[in-house]
Amino acid sequence: MNKTTAKKYLSAIESSKRKYLTCELLSHSLGIYPEIIAENLSFFEPMLAMDPSYNLKDLIPALNAYIEEESKKSPKKPRVIINKGNVEQYEGVADFIYQKMTIGGLVDKNAELSAVDLKILKKLIQAELDEKKKN
Repeated sequence: MNKTTAKKYLSAIESSKRKYLTCELLSHSLGIYPEIIAENLSFFEPMLAMDPSYNLKDLIPALNAYIEEESKKSPKKPRVIINKGNVEQYEGVADFIYQKMTIGGLVDKNAELSAVDLKILKKLIQAELDEKKKN
């Protein structure tokens, strides 16, 4: 069960004007087989798959709680995007290494590059390879 499926079932259950709603009745409005609805909603009520006369209106609080819980989860980390301005601040690979990996002219063996730095270095290397291919 994921958040979008739970929202779909919740909106269909809430929009129904019936006081008593079974999987069979919900399947007519959603166009999904009642067995699949029962299997998906058994996440909230395990006995639902065995009881075809279960009232789905009783699952509204559980569905709301699940959707709220899923919404509170931390979002994924944004993708690291390198644009032309990031790459153009370095003249080449040697300049990048000098700026990022040296201290006072001496190479720092313990220097660690971040994901952004590695992507910039990758672009610089690719640019130099393309230039050597042309010549």
